[in-house]
Amino acid sequence: MSAPQSGLGATGAAMRPFIAGHWRALAGAGVCSVFVALAELAKPWPIALIVDHVIADHEAPFAPDMGALSFGEILDRVWRICDAVSIPIIADADTGYGGPLNVIRTMREFERAGVSAVQIEDQEWPKKCGHEPGRKVASSKEMEQRIRAAADARVDADVMIVARTDAIAIEGYEAALERAARYREAGADIAFVEAPPSEAELAQVPKRLDMPCLANMVEGGRTPVLPFPTLEAMGFKVAIYPNSLTRLFARAGQDLLAGLKSSGGTAGFANQMLDHGQLWSLFENEKWQALEKRFQ
Repeated sequence: MSAPQSGLGATGAAMRPFIAGHWRALAGAGVCSVFVALAELAKPWPIALIVDHVIADHEAPFAPDMGALSFGEILDRVWRICDAVSIPIIADADTGYGGPLNVIRTMREFERAGVSAVQIEDQEWPKKCGHEPGRKVASSKEMEQRIRAAADARVDADVMIVARTDAIAIEGYEAALERAARYREAGADIAFVEAPPSEAELAQVPKRLDMPCLANMVEGGRTPVLPFPTLEAMGFKVAIYPNSLTRLFARAGQDLLAGLKSSGGTAGFANQMLDHGQLWSLFENEKWQALEKRFQ
């Protein structure tokens, strides 16, 4: 009996059949820690997305999505999460953290950690949240080089490349679609056109692009938030809800702390919590106990 863990992520092959159209589309929520990833796995959830800005929200410097975290900080979290779960993981690699050599290293390290897909975007560094002002996009040629470098660096051809473009806010909707098409030619497997401002424009993305597409649902963001079945009917192969858990945790935490302050206790929230045993079971306590007993 080995240490109770689910192993290093899933392979790219675990995700590619969905994207290729053999099965239904995939929906995933953003994760920032092993705890959140295990909570998703307990349901179970088909995929998870490691999002840089969600990690930034939870970790020092407790910053918004403004490029404050380094490659090393993100890689450490990618390793930890992939080591804890076996569902496919999409890892957000921002811009690749530099030039082509940095992109090559990012792709190799993320693949070695066990991700099923790596997401790279066409912003300039420091990048920003795709639903906030102040973004700047690199040239299409520079982004195409990032994609080519990533594709050349991967060892397992089933590890997928998600190419995100933020060009809608800067160059317009048509220019963003043109960029996405060029990114496919450069080697991207999945198109991620960030922040279409209307449902009609969102629906046109998978119709206009001859490749699998990803929809990003951000509550309070620039794009209408739609149910996954609606997005699947539009033709999207992947739908992500990257901030939903963080927003829920933040509100629940605020409510609990306010209730504790006003009432002096947490009894009013007991039915919204996992109890002690349930929480420990989430971390496979029974398996760890059995493993410990083997060596006593």
